[in-house]
Amino acid sequence: MRIPEQVHRLAIVIGAIVVATLVARFVVIPRSLVSQDLHEASTVQRELLKPIKFAGSTACQMCHGEVAERSRGGYHKTLSCEGCHGPATKHAENPMSGKPPAPRDRKSCPVCHVYDPSRPTGFPQINLTAHNPLKPCIECHNPHNPVPRKAPQACEACHAQIERTKAVSSHALLRCTTCHTVPDRHKTEPRSAAPSIPQRREFCGTCHAKDAPEKNAPKVDIPTHGSPYLCWQCHYPHLPEGRG
Repeated sequence: MRIPEQVHRLAIVIGAIVVATLVARFVVIPRSLVSQDLHEASTVQRELLKPIKFAGSTACQMCHGEVAERSRGGYHKTLSCEGCHGPATKHAENPMSGKPPAPRDRKSCPVCHVYDPSRPTGFPQINLTAHNPLKPCIECHNPHNPVPRKAPQACEACHAQIERTKAVSSHALLRCTTCHTVPDRHKTEPRSAAPSIPQRREFCGTCHAKDAPEKNAPKVDIPTHGSPYLCWQCHYPHLPEGRG
């Protein structure tokens, strides 16, 4: 069978492209542009030539052991000293050359603690305008272990977003402790002592079952409605009118 002329032409074009690519790759283009080894070596050399600015927390701890010990047991234990105080290589080499800056205004702490709905639930957040207006953060909080002077007693102090959502729902008048058992330790160690979450359908049934005494709550047949799922797998408890 005779091969069509178009196939011959296409094969010539493809061959020309392959040859041109190989020539460009191994003849025209300098090796320095395509060699991974050369790129890695030049990158390492460039980075090594940069002056070292950060001393590392270990260097700080050599002289500031008491502060390091307090920080190690506090809420800021995962933060580097230089994350707040800035590069400290010169200070570590010669402490008399000057002290690293220590933030004493209201600009540094809000970088992490101003309210942001994308942050994890329970992460300490504040409204910068309303929270102790104009006072520097260090007036109430020791930055190396920023325990508040008084542990928040109201849930909305940490769970403001949930409170705002619940406030416009049919559960607006319910106290948080109606559905959650909250250990006292949760107020000071929120992540290690979490509140309880209802794990049985019958819990919601105390208000929403057909024979429940609560007159104003919507009623459903608990054994069949949405079975076998837990109620909160379909209804967001803080705004149960919508479906999650």
